[in-house]
This record gives sequence, structure tokens and C-alpha cells, in this order.
Amino acid sequence: MKILSKKIIASLLVLTLMIGGSFALSYMNPTAQAITTDNTWSGTAPKYVFLFIGDGMSYPQFTSANDYLGAVAYEGKKVESKNLGFTEFPVTGAAMTFDSSSFCPDSASTATSMSTGFKTLSGIINMDEQKSIAYETISEKLKKQKGYKIGVISSVPINHATPAAFYAHQPSRNNYYDIALELVNSDFDYFGGGGFLQQTGKSGDQKDILDIAKAKGYTVANTKESILGLTAASGKVIAINPELVGGALPYEIDRKAGELSLADFTRKGIDTLYNENGFFMMVEGGKIDWACHANDAMASIKDTIAFNDAVSEAVKFYEKYPDDTLIVVTGDHETGGLTIGFAGTKYSTYLDNLSNQEGSYEVFDKSVASYRTHKTPFETVLKDIKAQFGLMTEKDADASKNAEMVLSDFEYNKLKSAYEMSMIEKSDRKLSEEESLLYGGYEPLTVTITHLLNNKSGIGWTSYSHTGIPVAVFSNGKGSHLFNGYYNNTDIFVKLKALTNVK
Repeated sequence: MKILSKKIIASLLVLTLMIGGSFALSYMNPTAQAITTDNTWSGTAPKYVFLFIGDGMSYPQFTSANDYLGAVAYEGKKVESKNLGFTEFPVTGAAMTFDSSSFCPDSASTATSMSTGFKTLSGIINMDEQKSIAYETISEKLKKQKGYKIGVISSVPINHATPAAFYAHQPSRNNYYDIALELVNSDFDYFGGGGFLQQTGKSGDQKDILDIAKAKGYTVANTKESILGLTAASGKVIAINPELVGGALPYEIDRKAGELSLADFTRKGIDTLYNENGFFMMVEGGKIDWACHANDAMASIKDTIAFNDAVSEAVKFYEKYPDDTLIVVTGDHETGGLTIGFAGTKYSTYLDNLSNQEGSYEVFDKSVASYRTHKTPFETVLKDIKAQFGLMTEKDADASKNAEMVLSDFEYNKLKSAYEMSMIEKSDRKLSEEESLLYGGYEPLTVTITHLLNNKSGIGWTSYSHTGIPVAVFSNGKGSHLFNGYYNNTDIFVKLKALTNVK
């Protein structure tokens, strides 16, 4: 018995060491544990596929929108989120966003990963790292192999990186005219939202893209009436928002009542694309990214809400055709290093303070240009800052009623320094390294105002560029369970390819 007991004990020790060693190995070498995800599908293909991409949108962007809506609804008296609709989809996953260049990728490479299943360098659209091989996109496959109608929608220029990644193949995302030529040669059925960058070429001496599009059989709709009148009988359409700012839709915070929204372009896209055979639609909320580059939390939140409104149009369609529809909502990367939490507010948040902001940084920049031209005194500018952002000095008559919006001496001096820099013509400014990091190439006064308001609300930023955190993937409808798990963004293409049965 003693010999048997010794053998059992020895065996247990060996087993323990084997298990412990295996655990230690995987702990020291995390890559030894492969990330797996289900990319297999044996059912019939969903006939109607929606892919929504919030550019620059990861967990911080939609969480700040959820939390803001809750803070406003309960007037800051109760801590509770009011979730955007897509964040309550039944299936939730997460995707890694790194590309062949960096863990902080750009939109061209990340959109390429989602549309083709391949990693590439930042700045490249649907080509390999050597810029010699063109990759076929999921939208092109669906058009050629299954005869699906294809729609591409964006709140930024339609030949910008993310929308371009569904129809173009370029060594540089900046080849805007060549990208536009690929758009009109794609034979896709609906393009909607923003206009074209370099519409007549980089030097303005090439044939107008819209004239080429019309010659290719496209109807160009660029009035509210013509866009809202689009139907399935309209044929191939390029629908361009009548109100453009830098080739894009206005920020949602600046959009006037009655002007078209991203949701309007999505709804009309559905009307135009609907057919019995099927369609694929990619919708980009591009100005979430632009707002976060500028560190404007309120503009980001409003555009994230507008993005959710566009998703809601697809949900309405899904409710009519639940057995044939798939909706996937994700981001391409995170922008700005947005955080809910700021050192100055410690464990507290005051997100309802953001509602004091009346317009985007883009609109206020115009005011700053006017201040510079007219040499407007700082005391006068402070009145505008109070009116448009709610920030005020301790001497203000309303200071006692709005203590959380009163500028400290430190904040006041920071604002004054930014004002003085903004009063210098851009070409004459000599920024120190500290000032360059502080302002990030944006208008010093404007970005300082948004930083101060954001910080007082309990929001911080780490960058004016992209970051490397994963993005969420929300899904609903036919085959949506495939999007559960943690995987590479290239798997989004693989899953769509499997679900739609294309080669």
C-alpha cells in the first residue's frame, strides 16, 4: 500500500507540474492561446445586408453618448445611461484594429481589412503592402456573383477613405480623383451623403466627375426634393447633400431643422436599393471621427446619436424582413483617446454640462477668424464663450448660480493664452513644442474652450489622432451569431463572405 501510495502521489505531482507548466507557458506567451471565432455558415444567405461603420467610434464614443443621454434625461440627479439602439443588439463582439503599419491604424487600412479580409499599410485602399495587388471587396463580390444591388453612404465626402474601401483600389487614399473615377465605373447602384473631393482633379483641370457619372448612366440628385423623391425605379443614383461643409454633411450639432440627415440618406438608400434578389449597404458615420480629431466631445456625441438614427432605419427594415436581413454595426478604429473621466473631476462626472455647447468647433472657428480680423478684445470674446459654451468667469453675474461652469484662475489664464495665440495670423505663429501638443494643429482658442468644457464635464482626451483600442461589433438578424467573440477586423469580411456564400 505504501508503494502504491507513493506511485499515486508521484503521478499527481507530475500531472500538477504539467498543468502548471502549461499554464505558465501560456501566461508568459499569450500568443500561444489562439484567438478563435466561428466563421462557418451552412444556411442560406441573408438577402439584405447592412454594414454600419462609425468612423473613429469605439467604446468611448458610444458610451459617452449613452451616458450623456442619461445625464440630460435625469438632469444630472441620477446616474443612469440611456442606451443607443444598436448597443442593445442581441449579439456583441469585439475586433482588433491594428494594420500592417501600426497598432494605431488609419481608416484606409482598417476599412480595407473589413471589406477584403486583408491587412495593409495605413493610407492604402484595397491593395497589398507593395501596392501591386488589388483586392476584391465584399461589395464587388456580391455585385458580380449574386447580382445584389450595392449602396455606399457617408456623412463625409463619398470618395473619402472608408466609403472608397468598398469600391476603389488605390495605393494612396489621397488619390481622390482616381477614386472618384472608380466610383463611377463601379456600376454600384446608390451613393449618398457627402460630395466629392477634387471633383475636377487635383489641379482643377480634369473633366467633372459628375459629368462622367451622368454619361455612365447615373442620376445626380442634389436637392432635398430630388433626394426624397428617389425610389427603386430611379436607377443608379448619386445623391449629394444640398448643404455641404468641406464636402461633408454639417455636424449634427450644426444641422438646421429640415436639412437632410444621415438617416434620411439611409432611408432613401433602402428605397432605392430594395429588390427581391437582395442588396448590400455600407453606411459610414464619418464625422464622429472628425469631431474626435478636434477633441470636440459634444460634436462627437451628437454625430454618434445621428449614426444611431441611421441604424434605426435599417432596424425598421429588419422588422419587415427579419428572416432575410442582417445588420452589423462597428467602428474602424478609435479617435482621440476619448475617456470618460478626468483628473480634475476625479471620480465625478457632469456630462449634462455638455448641453451648454451650441455649435461645433468648426462653427466657432469662423467666429475666431472674425475676432482676429477685427481685433476683438478678450472681454468681448468671453461673452460669446459664455453664450455658446456656458463657460464664465467668477465675476460673471451668473457665476453663483452656475459654479461648475466658472473658470478657475488656471483655466482663465489658459484660455487667455490661447486667445492671444489665435489673434496671431496662422502663418506668423511660432508654437513651442508644448503648444503644438496642446493645440494639435487646431485653432488654439477653440480647442482650449472644448477642452475646458469637456474637462469640467468629466471627459478627457489623449490624442488628436487615432488610438489602438479594439472596436465593438454589434449584430442583429440572420447569421448575426457569427459576430460574437473577439477577433481580427479581417474576420468581419470572412464572416460576411461565409454568410453570403460568395467565393
